[in-house]
Amino acid sequence: HAQLVESGGGLVQPGGSLRLSCAASINIFALYEVGWYRQAPGEQRELVALLTNGNSPNYADSVKGRFTISRDNVKRMVSLQMNSLKPEDAAVYYCNLRWGLDNYWGQGTQVTVSS
Repeated sequence: HAQLVESGGGLVQPGGSLRLSCAASINIFALYEVGWYRQAPGEQRELVALLTNGNSPNYADSVKGRFTISRDNVKRMVSLQMNSLKPEDAAVYYCNLRWGLDNYWGQGTQVTVSS
């Protein structure tokens, strides 16, 4: 069983930046597809960014050009660099690891974008 611990959320002004990190305590981390999802109040959880080994990252249209997902297989970490944040980016952000039948979620980290 894996544990995912997210960090880096907080309050930022519109136009600002945040960097989310997710540390995974899991073996063979490199095999997992990694992603970031978010859920705003009253909304469904949605994919923000997805990164599989050997493939280019996929992003939601709403964040393309502003967010960057990356992974460090040695440190077993996934990061999401978020730039030019908008109020509509405010949500709880979740880290996700997936491989075969394994599907792990972090506890979520709150991102608030407000002046």
